[in-house]
Amino acid sequence: MGTTTTGLVKQRQAPLRNLYAKLPAEARIFDGARTANACAGDPFHGAVVPNHWSGKPLRFGIHRAVGGDHDLPNPGDLLCTALAACLDATIRMIADHFGVQLASLQVRVAAECDVRGCLMLDPAVPVGFQRLHCNVRLAPDGDVDRDDLHGLLAAAEKCCVVMQTLRGGVTVLTEIEAIDASAILPAESGPPA
Repeated sequence: MGTTTTGLVKQRQAPLRNLYAKLPAEARIFDGARTANACAGDPFHGAVVPNHWSGKPLRFGIHRAVGGDHDLPNPGDLLCTALAACLDATIRMIADHFGVQLASLQVRVAAECDVRGCLMLDPAVPVGFQRLHCNVRLAPDGDVDRDDLHGLLAAAEKCCVVMQTLRGGVTVLTEIEAIDASAILPAESGPPA
């Protein structure tokens, strides 16, 4: 497919492929996040800390459609961000793997939700996003056959972890651990500003 590239993806993934073929248990990864303790009387703002992040907590707000100020990214924005980031990276890695150089790439994700479900106004309206739409704009660097570009996108969709999780659904377990409030430690980075 197309022009040559650095081959960085093959270089980094070849030893991982070999390892995972021999030891499948090594291929299991664990990502996560936690909220920063922000019970300061404001139900419309908070902060999250991704597990593999050493920076400041990421502040979030709540959408105006459910009473929030809509002054910070809301959880729906963060979901769209995760999908856009994952699809963008997957497209670039697969392009590199197949030797296709990209001059530009932009992934936009839009989510549609009827909030009557989460506000418990109509039991017939499901809680959650009813539709996500991804728009991929890419320009190859050099001549690349249109069918090859469609093949690249199809491979990226198949390999995009966030997209496939959303398309297939996933089991989500919730547990509550009630603790004595005096045992709660202050947030590591302090309360959100």
